[in-house]
Amino acid sequence: MVQGTGSDVGKSLIVAGLCRVFARRGLRVRPFKPQNMSNNAAVTVDGGEIGRAQALQARACGVDPTVHMNPVLLKPETETGAQVIVQGRRVATLKSRDYAARKPELLAAVLDSFARLSAEADLVLVEGAGSPAEVNLRAGDIANMGFAEAADLPVVLVADIHRGGVIASLVGTHAVIAPEEAARIRGFIVNRFRGDAVLFADGMRIVEDRTGWRGLGIVPHWPQAARLPAEDANALAEIETPRGRAITVAVPVLSRIANFDDLDPLRLEPDVAVRMVPPGEALPGDADLVLLPGSKSTIGDLAFLRAQGWDIDIAAHVRRGGRVLGLCAGFQMLGRRLHDPDGIDGPPGSADGLGLLDLETFMTPEKSLVAVAGTHRPTGTAIRGYEMHVGRTEGPALARPLLDLDGRPDGAVSPDGRVAGCYVHGLFAADGFRAAFLAGLKPRAEAGLAYDATVDATLDGLADHLERHLDVAALARIAGLPG
Repeated sequence: MVQGTGSDVGKSLIVAGLCRVFARRGLRVRPFKPQNMSNNAAVTVDGGEIGRAQALQARACGVDPTVHMNPVLLKPETETGAQVIVQGRRVATLKSRDYAARKPELLAAVLDSFARLSAEADLVLVEGAGSPAEVNLRAGDIANMGFAEAADLPVVLVADIHRGGVIASLVGTHAVIAPEEAARIRGFIVNRFRGDAVLFADGMRIVEDRTGWRGLGIVPHWPQAARLPAEDANALAEIETPRGRAITVAVPVLSRIANFDDLDPLRLEPDVAVRMVPPGEALPGDADLVLLPGSKSTIGDLAFLRAQGWDIDIAAHVRRGGRVLGLCAGFQMLGRRLHDPDGIDGPPGSADGLGLLDLETFMTPEKSLVAVAGTHRPTGTAIRGYEMHVGRTEGPALARPLLDLDGRPDGAVSPDGRVAGCYVHGLFAADGFRAAFLAGLKPRAEAGLAYDATVDATLDGLADHLERHLDVAALARIAGLPG
């Protein structure tokens, strides 16, 4: 099990890289994260949803993602509450205090999923969440040492030297966790090192002497990792690309932004500048496209959008002849009216939409979770992606659908073709569609990126990087693999 001294120390990418390392050796490898918190989710082959990091790790293993790779997923809806997904299905929306009381009963589902994966794998690589050093959360823990103890797993601890204080984070973790938990940790990894690693040799020895843990390697900062899809909203700033490129795509950063993996293929295009517009800033007047992303709280984020004045910016953008594309919640926002009388997607209520498409959306308890494929009507290009939404949308604008999905229409396009939206995430991963769409924004745009090949090549590069800098043989022994 790979745990960390804190959040965002690189656990997910270390696990993804190791998944590819061991899968390349012919092992049946599966990723597993007992509990994850993210609004950037992926649809699984068995019709559920999991954290996107586990979907990337499954890809590194060469297998389809399943709900058992992330049996408990928390999707924040407010500062103190989250939707609780268990084995791919929504079971409740709980406040933090109420969720803490239910964690012990969730352990059974977590162990069931782990047993199912273990039965089909030679190696299950488990990722923790946050840090085991948060000892105030130890009671009922299912994410770190609580799970490691229940499943009797050895642990490797990852620390991020780029943040500073790496020795304190490692030695401090040893100091605050229980002795039996410290004994479960078999080694540590120092991640994101910049400079000459030889200069940290003394630091490694200090940690080894004070903890008794073995140093398993120093992993240098690897900038190519930015090509891989990010899961955490903390990484939104990294999506921003250099300005001055041929095409500018402006994305308002909503308070509950979700499924922002839609942006990953765009930000890798050499002639596309993705502008992540933070709260308090106006949408750029020179944008070619305003992309309204997904959200975990559509009506709440519509109010948030208006509070920033972005509704005025979008209206001005459309008057200037600019293009707007809404995806999922962004599509719902483009309509005339949204209704959520039962509080399915946030507090009960209704709200006016942006009024750019003649549509009305009604939030319903049923959630669509399905992989889809079809055609983009305006360009005739093939698309693929996934639906992950609540709500039913109706209205005259649906007579001009944006997509054909296996014989059924989806989305809508304005009469002048400049405003469009749909429920499908992941559209831009299709190279042909992306090229045609960008060419429609500006004829000089040349979209030449092979996105899927880029992701797979980057996973191979990450695996190579880890093999160069980690003691993989020692990791294999810790995992109980035969020599």
